Amino acid sequence: MQSAAVETTPAAAAAAENGGQVVVVVGGGWVDGCWARVRAAVEVAGRWVGGLARKVGGIAADDPRRVAHSLKVGLALTLVSVLYYVTPLFKGFGVSTLWAVLTVVVVMEYTVGGTLSKGLNRAFATLVAGFIAVGAHQVANRCGAQGEPILLAVFVFLLASAATFSRFIPEIKARYDYGVTIFILTFSLVAVSSYRVEELIQLAHQRFSTIVVGVATCLCTTIFVMPVWAGEDLHKLAAGNLDKLADFLEGMETECFGESATSESLEGKAFLQAYKSILNSKATEDSLCNFARWEPGHGKFSFKHPWSQYQKIGALSRQCASSMEAMASYVITLTKSQYPEANPELSFKVRTACSEMSSHSAQALRELSAALRTMTVPSTTSMSAAIKAAKTLRSELSEDKALLQVMHVAVTASLLSDLVTQVKKIAESVDNLARLACFKVPEKSQKEVAINIMS
Repeated sequence: MQSAAVETTPAAAAAAENGGQVVVVVGGGWVDGCWARVRAAVEVAGRWVGGLARKVGGIAADDPRRVAHSLKVGLALTLVSVLYYVTPLFKGFGVSTLWAVLTVVVVMEYTVGGTLSKGLNRAFATLVAGFIAVGAHQVANRCGAQGEPILLAVFVFLLASAATFSRFIPEIKARYDYGVTIFILTFSLVAVSSYRVEELIQLAHQRFSTIVVGVATCLCTTIFVMPVWAGEDLHKLAAGNLDKLADFLEGMETECFGESATSESLEGKAFLQAYKSILNSKATEDSLCNFARWEPGHGKFSFKHPWSQYQKIGALSRQCASSMEAMASYVITLTKSQYPEANPELSFKVRTACSEMSSHSAQALRELSAALRTMTVPSTTSMSAAIKAAKTLRSELSEDKALLQVMHVAVTASLLSDLVTQVKKIAESVDNLARLACFKVPEKSQKEVAINIMS
């Protein structure tokens, strides 16, 4: 008798004892296993695609202008590619038409100022470098076949070294760094290729012309099709940061010093996180300020708008946020420790002063933010009240020795007093901006006495 060997898998075989014998049940388990793996892979891919779709949708919903910018880049590339597709235009520019496509890719930026900065830097750097490279070729050509490559190499070395060093100059790096890079690239390419290319001037002319076409396409698309102005974004960022500072102070007044304040832990409260984005806003502010300087007058902003003043407001806002970070850490520690009040009457007195400083400072920041948004001269009523409360408390802290019994509360009061000083500096900076930018005076303030926030 012959016995047949049957191959089974653990997933497809079942064993059961029956009268001391093992009965093996064979099935198509390997097929089921493969199908299970395929379904698992499809489910993983589906979850990944769904997560990616939600992420992309969230980014688009957060700022729809990003979708518009993406479409504008596609439009600009489509328009500039006509140079390559239309035969008469291609014959006029030659293979250099690809430089127009490359220019659109590297020049097109999210904001009008960013595109203007890169576009003008690229165009002028290409023009200047081309002229110098052609001149270097003419000079080197007079030295004969032996001396021409040596002199060209010397020119490339000297100009590339000097231009690279200029990028370390802060003023040049801030506004013309991209232009210097294009200058080095263009001069090196034209100067080196001049040794082999016979019609150098024609080649340089074609490349410069196509670059100008690419830059012009970018500028027209960026300015006239749903423009995004860096100056407007910078203006809104400055006002929004002031609102975030006010959110923190209002939270302090409500949760720590107000009538509804409780002794429960404040860790995790939303207002303690309000200021944190301001601490990392310097790079964004500097970038927007640099781009805003390139933009023409638009909306309420003239060409000579004092954009640098926004950097000063931003720096003061970050100093204020730093003080808030220290205060938030201390307040969280204080509420966790639950220190007893040795002198309830004195503690109430300090808490009242802190409540007044928080409330008036928050109101002052709200007014400054509103003044920025509407471009009107800010009021100083709330700021004066906050300064008065801070001066009164500082005087009491220096005279009344009994306040040492409530030192933990006094530390918070001292930090709040410093915050008032920071808010005062912000108020002065916003007032300077209002004066330099010629903000309009609101109707209700026209009959008021001259503003003096220094008192």
